[in-house]
Amino acid sequence: MREVEAGVEYKINIGGKAFLLDKKKYDLLNYINMTNSITEGAKLTKISYRTALNYIDRIESTLEIAIVSTSKGGKGGGGSTVLSYEGAKILKECKKINAIMELHKDVNEIETKILNIDKSKGVMTIEMNEVHITIPLNDNYEVGDKILALISYDNIFIMLEPQESSVQNIIKGYITEISLNNEMIKIKVDIGGISLYSNITLSAEEKLNLKIGKEVYVGFKAVSIATLKI
Repeated sequence: MREVEAGVEYKINIGGKAFLLDKKKYDLLNYINMTNSITEGAKLTKISYRTALNYIDRIESTLEIAIVSTSKGGKGGGGSTVLSYEGAKILKECKKINAIMELHKDVNEIETKILNIDKSKGVMTIEMNEVHITIPLNDNYEVGDKILALISYDNIFIMLEPQESSVQNIIKGYITEISLNNEMIKIKVDIGGISLYSNITLSAEEKLNLKIGKEVYVGFKAVSIATLKI
């Protein structure tokens, strides 16, 4: 599993109580889960055993749950510590957040506004310069609201011709930049003054014979757009 970036915090909510889990505490839970030992978990987290116990106590006392379960060894000594059901649930939620963050690490950010809301169809129309885009309805928004539209590079498709498919939003543009990005090709496309980036494979770039200045179509599903009100 990839390492969680420093500074990341997870807001854990259980039974109406909340706790901010930072990188050190996340790592401790993850290593306890891997080693079945608080001692080993503390070593891998690079904290003292006493600090590890303090972290665990703070989480448990705040959320009023037990996040670890310790069993004593038999005649040979030993024993082990495992995460409780609640502790495992907390770790699982953090890992899900990590996975989402990794998938959407590179995103297009576009400031736009809501032009129309169709509650019967459950969609909204937003404007990107003169281009209108359909996205899922958010009941907290109203016509005229300014929002930030977020589209992952990986959710932008490049086509030479518009095609009939489940991709609802297809826009013509021109390639303005091509670069290598971690064994992927990053394509920058201008769609009427707005730039959208797409990550594609080397083989796809060769197959499409993409070049700077070439006319292409970019497409993306409505559900692939996340929005924030600004």
